[in-house]
Amino acid sequence: MKKSVSSASATSTARPRIDFAQRDANRNLATRDLLALLRSEAPKLYDLAQVVGKWVWIQFADKQPPTITSQLAEFGFHWNNKRQVWQHPCGPVTVDASPDDPRQKYGSFFAADQQAA
Repeated sequence: MKKSVSSASATSTARPRIDFAQRDANRNLATRDLLALLRSEAPKLYDLAQVVGKWVWIQFADKQPPTITSQLAEFGFHWNNKRQVWQHPCGPVTVDASPDDPRQKYGSFFAADQQAA
C-alpha cells in the first residue's frame, strides 16, 4: 500500500489563506485609501497600480505565484479575464461593464508616477 503525501509537503504546496473578512473590508476602500494600503503593505504592487477612473488595476506580464494572487485577493482585487488585469472597484460597483476600454473614457495614470519625489 502506498503512503499518502506527508502533511509537511501538502502544506508547502497549499494556496495561501485569504482573510475574507479583510477582503470584504478592503473592497470598500476609496481609491486613495487603497493606494495608501498598497504603498505601505505591498510597495511592489503599488508601483504597478494604475488608476482608471476611480478603480485601481494591476497587470503583470506573466502569471503570478499563488502568494501574490492571494495577496491581491485579500486587498480586495478580482481578476478580470476579459481585460487580463486585477481590478479593484474602490467602493460599490454601480455600473455595468463597459465594452470599451475604460482608460479611454475615464483616463488613467500610474500611482507611483504621481508620488512626490
